[in-house]
Amino acid sequence: MPKEVVLLGHGGAMGLELLGACEVLELVNALRAEQGRPPVYRVQVMTRDGGPLTVFGGVEIAGTGSLRRFRGPLDTLIVVGGPVAPAVSEDPQLAAALARVAGRARRVVSLCTGAFLLAAAGLLDGKRVTTHWRYGEELAARHPAVVVDTDPIYVRDGRIWTSAGITAGIDLLLALVEDDEGSEIARDVARMLVIFLRRSGGQAQFSAQLSSQLADRHPIRELQQFIVEHPEADLSLEALARRVNTSPRHFARTFRAATGVAPGRYVEQVRLETARRRLEESELSVEAVAAACGFGSAGNFRRVFTKAMAVSPLEYRRSFGPAPLDLAV
Repeated sequence: MPKEVVLLGHGGAMGLELLGACEVLELVNALRAEQGRPPVYRVQVMTRDGGPLTVFGGVEIAGTGSLRRFRGPLDTLIVVGGPVAPAVSEDPQLAAALARVAGRARRVVSLCTGAFLLAAAGLLDGKRVTTHWRYGEELAARHPAVVVDTDPIYVRDGRIWTSAGITAGIDLLLALVEDDEGSEIARDVARMLVIFLRRSGGQAQFSAQLSSQLADRHPIRELQQFIVEHPEADLSLEALARRVNTSPRHFARTFRAATGVAPGRYVEQVRLETARRRLEESELSVEAVAAACGFGSAGNFRRVFTKAMAVSPLEYRRSFGPAPLDLAV
């Protein structure tokens, strides 16, 4: 029998999240049908009371089911977000319906600010969750019993899965499909969506370039670009200070003021980001990746990478690299 999935929307929900979730799961069914196999999922789109649903951007979806009247079997409950989700979460009737239906689900998922709805229903207390970076502080302030971490793109804590913004929701859904049906079909769905790769949940919501601001001052901006283009270079505080003709102490203060992050942290983020891409895209040995990205030894690379990504470089490559390699790190 197909797994029953309820996908809950609300007025002003992000259409990309709602339709993206539907289409990822339906692509699994389509790929299975090509193999002469039965569908994996049966998806029902619902709102609190049913009827037409107008998503963010004004597109109307007709004929949604009613969560309040839903009594059927359920495997997975997925709640989508949107800019108005924090306000929608204050609806006590919706919270009660969510708590009731979620109690029967094997798995409960929120995409982006859908976490506000789950939190209002008491489903996230004591759980580590994520949401869109812009709303993390508000979620934590409203629901102090929830452990909010806006760094990862998605988090799984027991039966609760939560994601950051729209594209991170696709990564979560692909991970969900992999958990249900294996990595091969998840890769096939990613290819059908023309997604270059599937990101791990531990990957940060921002790249180093986005998580720090681009400096207004040209010497610091040029230095940021140099770091990105030459991660293998000597990027110690002293070496960077010499490049802009200033003392290390003054340089550290200036760089942080201009970018919002310490020089050493910025260098580490860039090196990790570059190393991750090389593990995903190339067949270089892990030792070669470590040297090319400025980590020196493979041992140091493994320590820093594992701390940041929660998996070793070899484990990461096995999941996201171009082909399995026989490397020991």
